[in-house]
Amino acid sequence: MKKDIHPKNYRLVVFQDLNDGTKILTRSTVASEDTVKWEDGNEYPLIKVHISSSSHPFYTGQEKLVDIEGRVDKFKARRDAAKKAKEAKAKKAAKPVKEEETEEKPTVQKIG
Repeated sequence: MKKDIHPKNYRLVVFQDLNDGTKILTRSTVASEDTVKWEDGNEYPLIKVHISSSSHPFYTGQEKLVDIEGRVDKFKARRDAAKKAKEAKAKKAAKPVKEEETEEKPTVQKIG
């Protein structure tokens, strides 16, 4: 194993969840200029985090269920709308048929 690859400046640090204000005292090497007074009366460096196990939906059990059927229905509606728009565009781009071309032409029969 390599020597001296692990940090040596582990110290007690307070992590504060910005969503619900939960504070956790643990050991870390993260640097911080902010400090906070802990329940034991000592002052520790403060690290603010946006989400932790106290506010993450996976850990709190407040997970959002994804509406799979709604997604499928939305996809089908978009696909049908795109198909109709494509057909309308093709119909609009088609050459208008002149009246002369619509009249029936006499057929010629070969005798003989």
